[in-house]
Amino acid sequence: MRGSRVLSTTFGYLGLTVAALFFLLPLLWIVVTSLKTPEQLFQYPPRWWPQHPTLENYTYLFSKMPFIRYSFNSLKVAGLSTIGSVVSCSLAAYAFARLRFAGRTALFYVLLATLMIPYQVTMIPVFILMRSLGWVDTYYPLIVPWFFGGAFGTFLLRQFFLTIPTELDDAAKIDGCSAFGIYRRIYLPLAGPALTALAIFVFMFQWNDLLTPVIYLSDPDKFTLTLGLAFFKGTVVTRWNLIMAGAVISAVPILIIYLAAQRYFVQGVALTGLKG
Repeated sequence: MRGSRVLSTTFGYLGLTVAALFFLLPLLWIVVTSLKTPEQLFQYPPRWWPQHPTLENYTYLFSKMPFIRYSFNSLKVAGLSTIGSVVSCSLAAYAFARLRFAGRTALFYVLLATLMIPYQVTMIPVFILMRSLGWVDTYYPLIVPWFFGGAFGTFLLRQFFLTIPTELDDAAKIDGCSAFGIYRRIYLPLAGPALTALAIFVFMFQWNDLLTPVIYLSDPDKFTLTLGLAFFKGTVVTRWNLIMAGAVISAVPILIIYLAAQRYFVQGVALTGLKG
């Protein structure tokens, strides 16, 4: 029995290692390609690791593109959107999880139903609305909607709030705490992992989003990093080593944030029931 358990564990770890290498292979290929010269890209037979790796691609990118400005624009959009989503979704989730009001269940189902509406369906009506507000070529269409909650974030946090014992609410009410006080003093401190998971989801989505900036931004000084890279790709379509270098630069902040908050992210997803 012990030998079979050891053998099963060994094969399990071996399978996970193979799966991890399979998913890491494209990332490794991007990094290696970013270190190649144009001549090394299409050499035959192909070489996995270049004979003379170079950082000239990164130097060229920083000399030809305002990466610092684009990164700051992306950081501003993603950061403010994350703050707005965490605040608004946590308030809505607390209301759906603990407050009693007429039509609560029906309203929550309607909110969940919006998850099935593709973005392409609402893209044109939302653009007309933003244009009537005079928000085209500004960051408002990219940031403000996140301050009005979202179905996914609300569902994620509601599932976590439902796991908090209601006895804590009763004890706080006896002490004279209001509904908002219970939310601020009890639910927010306990919901750290779930809030971190939602923050990472929103930040990654906004950092990697290309479609929305393409629709609303036209001033090059306001370009986000993804839009700047897409614009740069249109000018150097055959310079794949430069494009891969730009992709590596764009992915570095996301990797750093995920690795720094990985423990809270996994814990938050597991506690909210999204693991399947």
